[in-house]
Amino acid sequence: MNEKTVAGYCIRCNDQGYLTDLEQWNREIGLEIAEEENITMTDKHWEVIEYLQNQCKQGVAITIRKVGKSGVVDIKQFYQLFPNGPLKKASKIAGIPKPVSCI
Repeated sequence: MNEKTVAGYCIRCNDQGYLTDLEQWNREIGLEIAEEENITMTDKHWEVIEYLQNQCKQGVAITIRKVGKSGVVDIKQFYQLFPNGPLKKASKIAGIPKPVSCI
């Protein structure tokens, strides 16, 4: 486990940069991680982030298919919002563990 400073907060993360404790996450941290991932956040991005966090808190395994069927975005929109690895990038921004469905 590593510690790093993001948006002025000291957070714990794994070797791949995913937060290890969702309780440490806040919107400022998410915004800075998004900038690192070259994502400009919009209201729709934040809706996806909230959905992912809620699913994680409920212990639901997250997949691209589930996000596409969530009613928040369809799969095409998900790829447009978070290009080049949408689930990996969105999960990192959301402060949740990398989903097991991601390589």
